[in-house]
Amino acid sequence: MAAPRAIILGCAGPALSAAERAFFAEADPWGFILFARNVADSAQLSALTADLRAAVGRDAPIFIDQEGGRVARLRAPHWREWPWPPRMEMLGAEAMDEALALRFRLIAHELRAVGIDGNCMPIADVAFPRTDAIIADRALGRDAGTVARRAGLIADALLAGGVLPVIKHLPGHGRADMDSHLALPVVDASLADLRATDFAAFRPLAGQALGMTAHVVYTALDADAPATLSPAGIRAIREDIGFDGCLMTDDLSMGALSGTMRSRAEAAIAAGCDLILHCNGDRAEMDGALEGTPRLAGRVEARAAAALAARRAPQPFDVAAADARHAALVAPLAEGCDA
Repeated sequence: MAAPRAIILGCAGPALSAAERAFFAEADPWGFILFARNVADSAQLSALTADLRAAVGRDAPIFIDQEGGRVARLRAPHWREWPWPPRMEMLGAEAMDEALALRFRLIAHELRAVGIDGNCMPIADVAFPRTDAIIADRALGRDAGTVARRAGLIADALLAGGVLPVIKHLPGHGRADMDSHLALPVVDASLADLRATDFAAFRPLAGQALGMTAHVVYTALDADAPATLSPAGIRAIREDIGFDGCLMTDDLSMGALSGTMRSRAEAAIAAGCDLILHCNGDRAEMDGALEGTPRLAGRVEARAAAALAARRAPQPFDVAAADARHAALVAPLAEGCDA
């Protein structure tokens, strides 16, 4: 049997059409990613995840962005809502850390219940005074040590719940002062500063099985291309940070990138990314991305296999007790909570 193609794809809506089933069977992506457009309720979502795996004939990983805050694809009334991480700082470091660990163990429980076994979290981007809101109101802290500690707690909680964490956005999106969904950020920090802060937050996480790149230009590494498309950027991730897991791009359809989907995919693979991520479910764009994406082979296939091997059955877990403890910890946020 041929290896899957080195790509993760989205789908258009809450149920697969016959055309999508046939397309995914032929495209044979390594995995899938879901968004709010794909979500109605638990029964629907469970059926969709089963159908996606049936389309490729294997237990493909299925990812989502369920960050516990502003970015959440599963929403009330069917799923829990959470206060944003920056608001939690008022709880104090110890209570916030415990609440985050409980939160992501609960999130893992919710995801596994509907067939989702990958979460694009934790964010390990350090927040700075000029950090764009796209990262600033999701960041876990303003220094590398705090961010690394909290990101590690989140990754451990997800893994305990049978969900693969994806650390993001390597080698660090926090210094960007614009939204890479819309335009290409350029960071002029020195390599010494990047190593001391941005890279430092990711180094303790370098043993994680999955990571995601940043569509950000770091002039100290490569003044002409964002990290996703830059051999120098990927070398910094591999050598300076030490990440040897399976490395996926951020979404290729984001506004930070230019050129055809095929050229974007080809450039990312040539730079050293292992997996292409394409999220919007647009068939024409997916066709283009597939043209630039090979099947898994060699070291890339080994990294992808290691990521799948990191999936495990959820550990025993008292949901009610975790819920109650989390509620007690975040009670001071009840007034004006964004939930």
